[in-house]
Amino acid sequence: MANAPTGVAQQKFDAWSDGATENRLKSIYESAEYSPRRFSPEWWSNSEGYSVDERDAQSRKVVKAHYRAQTGARVDSPPVRKVSRARSRISPDGSHQIEYIEGNLFVKNRATEQQIQLTNRQSGRDIGFREPRWSLDGKLISFIESDQTDVRKRSMLIPSDPSYPGVREQRFARVGEDIGSLRVGIVDRSGQNLQWLPIETPEEGYYLGMVEWAGSTNELLIERLSRARDKREFFLASTDGKMKRVFVESDPAWVVASQARNSGLEWIRDGKEFIVISEKDGWRHAYLYNREGKEIALLTPGEYDIIERSTVDESGGWYYFYASPKNGTERYLYRVPLDGTGTLERMTPKDQPGTHTYKFSPNRKYAFHTYSSFDKPPIVELVDISNHRTIKTLEKHSQLHKRAASVISRPTDFIQLDIGNDITMDAWMIKPRQFDEAKKYPVFIYVYGEPHAQTVLNEWGAGQSHFLRVVADLGYLVVSIDNRGTPAPKGAAWRRSVFGSLGPISTEDQVKGLRELGRSRSYVDLSRVGIWGWSGGGSNTLNALFRNPKDYHVGIAVVPKPQPHLYNAWFQEIYMGTRESNRAGYQQSAPINFAEGLQGKLLIVTGSGETNTHIQIIEGLIDRLILLGKKFDYMVYPNRNHGLREGAGTLVHVRMLIIRYLLENLTPGPR
Repeated sequence: MANAPTGVAQQKFDAWSDGATENRLKSIYESAEYSPRRFSPEWWSNSEGYSVDERDAQSRKVVKAHYRAQTGARVDSPPVRKVSRARSRISPDGSHQIEYIEGNLFVKNRATEQQIQLTNRQSGRDIGFREPRWSLDGKLISFIESDQTDVRKRSMLIPSDPSYPGVREQRFARVGEDIGSLRVGIVDRSGQNLQWLPIETPEEGYYLGMVEWAGSTNELLIERLSRARDKREFFLASTDGKMKRVFVESDPAWVVASQARNSGLEWIRDGKEFIVISEKDGWRHAYLYNREGKEIALLTPGEYDIIERSTVDESGGWYYFYASPKNGTERYLYRVPLDGTGTLERMTPKDQPGTHTYKFSPNRKYAFHTYSSFDKPPIVELVDISNHRTIKTLEKHSQLHKRAASVISRPTDFIQLDIGNDITMDAWMIKPRQFDEAKKYPVFIYVYGEPHAQTVLNEWGAGQSHFLRVVADLGYLVVSIDNRGTPAPKGAAWRRSVFGSLGPISTEDQVKGLRELGRSRSYVDLSRVGIWGWSGGGSNTLNALFRNPKDYHVGIAVVPKPQPHLYNAWFQEIYMGTRESNRAGYQQSAPINFAEGLQGKLLIVTGSGETNTHIQIIEGLIDRLILLGKKFDYMVYPNRNHGLREGAGTLVHVRMLIIRYLLENLTPGPR
């Protein structure tokens, strides 16, 4: 231990050792006391009402309750069928159903039970079929064939017999190696006339996005993505195999990132036009095209990003989406006219800062509105979209709000950190319960910092906040910072700035943000700084300790990827290409190449059952640290995967390990 605890610090150790901290973690991860109760209402197809599961007050049995949308009043039964929540495998006329039997696609006549085989898996090849879709007339079925035969396998131990474990092999497409090959087929429901569409296949392969029947016709829409995701195309394929390209875009970095928020399109006006999301002008915007591929209008002009599409109200003439033009940590509902006039209108009330989601009725006049913020659990309302009038509060989560009030002693600080060169980063800070601004406190940073996710979101439960409030109450300033390259709605230049090498820019931004915190806030003790992260955040933790050892004193890297060239092709190649095409980028990205810089305390945590950042990626770093004579700690959870959640008690144990390591190596409390 770095320093023996005394005074306040000793009290923190007592809180950890007497069971109070563990009990609080169990309430988070085992009894889910800080998670909102699931609320899943279903709209009636005529939008006049909805149905939802409720527990009867007398019998305590779960019953289906029905309500009117206009008033929120309960009724005995719904007058019409509910809207289906899943894509149906049943034909439009209800007569036939798609089934899987031993990996092949079949169609069953629902009246006669007769089954007709549609596909025939080739012997000796690892072939699967996915995403079967009925044509609108119910006569044809489209599907995707995925052939993984050429994707190399990696072996993993199966914990069967302790002395003689078995071996399981799993397909794993590593950076630069073979990926699966894809084909799109169309077959009639009698099993005849199977046709493979003539999609051009480059040697390196490609990926598929949206594959669906196009609007109200029997043409099939196919979204093809280049292996590097720097180009995407939409094709319309007719049933005779002819293909016509209706949209194409490319970018030197990428056009569709791992979150796939730009992917797909929406048909309107009976399939005559479509809406597609693109970042071609530097912002994530919605564009209107006709079916021939001619651009009609930019629907969302302005220097702001669409965070995510919501819905289209054709009868009212509106396109709904989520955005937050002035704050990258929040999410609100907006709309613009479908006529292309571009008049932006915010639908979410301005007195509700935070994160909002809407589940619209089929006629787009009503919605189930869920609202939360970092410090306030969600509330669910039934609202009239035209004026956002609350018709009825559907779920108050009253007990959850009481629990939240008991552990949140002060509002979380949302901060903007100006690190120069016109770069301003969002951050939050959770302070200890007995915080005294006149004293100095150690800092514990939670980092992700890669393009797949933000941690700084004004939303209940975001950024591992339930766990990190426990840490803060042990005497730490807990901070998270979103550096450049995270998927914040701050423009394409912000997100694509890291292209070519994940690691250098995030490491630079994070340490500058830390120093700015220390400069601007006298209570920040820069002589006591810890950092931790999961997955990509584990990699950024390693980079922080290795590249800036004078700034970070303790690091906890959970399931990191210290050798990114050994990671999976699907994710890593979006942002860095292959090692052959970008050797310098991979060299600069890999924490293993900077391990000689380690000076502080380091704990690496992984699972031996990892299928994502598999353990061999990490063991290379372990060998490197041993060769360098570096002191570090290493914990392997047997047979656990990337989330380290398998096995009773694991979720709590991982967090207790993190807390114990922090307390032992970074003295908590004020000075």
